[in-house]
Amino acid sequence: MTTQRMPALFLGHGSPMNALEENHYTQTWRHLGEALPRPKAIVVISAHWFTRGTGVTAMEAPKTIHDFGGFPQALYDTHYPAPGSPALAQQLVDLLAPEHVTLDKEAWGFDHGSWGVLIKMYPDADIPMVQLSIDSTKPNAWHYEMGRKLAALRDQGIMLIASGNVVHNLRTARWHGENTPYPWAESFNQFVKDNLAWKGPTAEHPLVNYLQHEGGSLSNPTPDHYLPLLYVLGAWDGEEPITIPVDGIEMGSLSMLSVQVG
Repeated sequence: MTTQRMPALFLGHGSPMNALEENHYTQTWRHLGEALPRPKAIVVISAHWFTRGTGVTAMEAPKTIHDFGGFPQALYDTHYPAPGSPALAQQLVDLLAPEHVTLDKEAWGFDHGSWGVLIKMYPDADIPMVQLSIDSTKPNAWHYEMGRKLAALRDQGIMLIASGNVVHNLRTARWHGENTPYPWAESFNQFVKDNLAWKGPTAEHPLVNYLQHEGGSLSNPTPDHYLPLLYVLGAWDGEEPITIPVDGIEMGSLSMLSVQVG
């Protein structure tokens, strides 16, 4: 019996309110959950677990983390009780060696970068899941190479889901009224799309070296929301189709681009 190779997804998660709302983006996430092969387990990489060193959730029942403020009470009342998987967490420790990965048995859980999209994809919260943190001390190429290592899980029925935004500048966001994208945000978003299937050496990858783009630093004043994309691109075998399930820029400077590998 062979296990169907799971796709790897990068989902632009946007506002936490997407967990409650129905819109073009959330409908796409729901469709992905319905249309893609059902995974045995999920490894999720969220922009909102940005750490020194690498951690992985290793508890049986991870908590739902409401890591935001100023939203309606209904959002804080929303929980995503997906089971954890200590066995999968230990598998990640072994797979990613010699990189040191810490088993987190109590501190973290599922933050809104992960449960905010998965509550739409798999609303029954019945698929075992672990969350892998993003090591803030490592260079961009390191995160891409981590994706290469994680790719092996895809042949075991495990889905990789990374969550962030390739343009994420809240300081310039148009919170009220006009929603027209800034030219630099549009330009950088297009740059990402144009280079998804780049096949050269990691060190020369345009999306690894994204700050060389004239809109790179303005689109990403901090790297936390961009880096999850590199894990998914690293998990590409160089031949599979890469598609864009949904795209769009909200509030002028928040890209909702999603990327599907395989």
